[in-house]
Amino acid sequence: MTERGQDRAEDTLSEWPLRPWVLAGLLGLSGLLVYFAGDWNGRHFDPWRAALTALLFFGPIAAGFTLNRGQWKGPAIFALIVGAVMAGIAWRVASAEEYYSSAGFWLAAGIVASALALPLFQAGFHRHRWATSYKETHYHVWTDAITAGGALAFTGLSWLVLVLLSELFHAIKIDLLRDLMDEGWFGWTFSGLAFGAALGVLRNQLKVIGTLQNVVLLVFSLLAVPLALALVLFLLAVLLSGIDVLWDATRSATPLLLALAAGSLVLVNAVLRDDDASASGSRIMRIAALVLALGILPLSILAAISMGTRIAQHGLSPERIWGLVAIVIAVLYGVAYFVSAIRSRKLGWDALRQANLHLAVASCAVALLLAMPLLDFGAISTRNQLARLEAGKVSVDDFDFEALRWDFGDAGRKALTRLAEQGGPVGERAAKAAAQKERTYRYGDAKPDAFTGTLRVQPDNPELHARLTEYLGSTPWLCRGYCVALNLGTDADGRQNIAVVHDGGWRKILLDEAGVPESPASPEAPLPALGPDSTVEMREETNRYIFVDGERYGQPVD
Repeated sequence: MTERGQDRAEDTLSEWPLRPWVLAGLLGLSGLLVYFAGDWNGRHFDPWRAALTALLFFGPIAAGFTLNRGQWKGPAIFALIVGAVMAGIAWRVASAEEYYSSAGFWLAAGIVASALALPLFQAGFHRHRWATSYKETHYHVWTDAITAGGALAFTGLSWLVLVLLSELFHAIKIDLLRDLMDEGWFGWTFSGLAFGAALGVLRNQLKVIGTLQNVVLLVFSLLAVPLALALVLFLLAVLLSGIDVLWDATRSATPLLLALAAGSLVLVNAVLRDDDASASGSRIMRIAALVLALGILPLSILAAISMGTRIAQHGLSPERIWGLVAIVIAVLYGVAYFVSAIRSRKLGWDALRQANLHLAVASCAVALLLAMPLLDFGAISTRNQLARLEAGKVSVDDFDFEALRWDFGDAGRKALTRLAEQGGPVGERAAKAAAQKERTYRYGDAKPDAFTGTLRVQPDNPELHARLTEYLGSTPWLCRGYCVALNLGTDADGRQNIAVVHDGGWRKILLDEAGVPESPASPEAPLPALGPDSTVEMREETNRYIFVDGERYGQPVD
């Protein structure tokens, strides 16, 4: 920990004997109120419940990290602002329902904004603005992470001890603890008490945490050398083999590249610390930090190329727009780190440290902006997809009408309604997608409603085969290889009772116009192998069973 950071800790976060008790009471009460505010048994929160739950959850946590003896007004205002912002976002998420897409990203953006705002507030950014000390900000980032991790670990251990005690008392026929642990209100309250008490104890020991911070940074910096070496080899391989080798190896190139860039950023800062004097003295680690700082930009550019290729092929979607935002931020960090690395030999790394502060503020503002009801990525994506369809960039057969129904929010569903009115192949597929009651899933690049497996119907029935093929196209997980469908007859409502047998067991479905499946039967292990030449039969015993090559296959059909 730096000297100025120590002074800051002594002035604003000095030891306060009552802190563990205050935080335990505050967060324990918060947990209890969160339980009663939320509707934990319902599928969806009412907007007012979601907002109140967020206020009672995030506000006290922000207070727990900032509250200090004799300094409660500023932390109280900050905690209220954080709680109010998250309450507003939670209200928006709960109100979105099907009208907006990817509402969960709004909540994630709000959490990111709050997490970035915390060390900035602790370092006094609201007072000093751009003159805020980077050393203090860096110090609070790491102490917050360490104390939060320690408090979470203590909470987990507390639950372990509670479980052991409950079993101990259960052995002598006392089940009070067991009964309490089954109550939702107790779980939330106990977790809040444990987390608050641990957080209070740890934040009372910031001088010790400062020493531990140096140890943590030292351990992290050890990873910089192998990662730098791997990064060099990776970039050389891409340069020599061509960028297509990356697309051929994985379908998740963009998140992989962004994760590697984020890891490089963390390790660079672990080596360089908060000033040149406290940076690692190892020449090897400094070289590794230099390599990683230079590597963030090409990683970000590769991620941008990956995302650009995906968008060129499939157009925009809300998730891809969120990915573009992450890529833009990564590129900004990459440029700052690349320039700072080039200048570091003569000017040191102070420019990078100041860039960290500026970029953190910018990222916080962008995250908060994206969590507000200003941009509808679903509407933007819908316009892009319709333009691609109208321009002939994508054929009707390849166009993903289901995405408009399920992924693009109300804007996508309105577009489907307009397309359905056109008639023809476009209108037919749009109407079919708009009428869906459940989302269908597919694997890889399989088209919607495309059955890619091999199906045999017993007894042979072409009409039933066609209906099952259509149904399995919307549920490809049910038959991805070779399958046999046994017609078990009809039920009292006239629905056909079908057992779909595959190499992992079998599943019974009641096939009506919608093809509604029942709960799957759990097959018994081991199962016989199923192939094109297998003899699949049903034998009458006390109950009916499915047999494959003469061996019983799973549980009774009836």
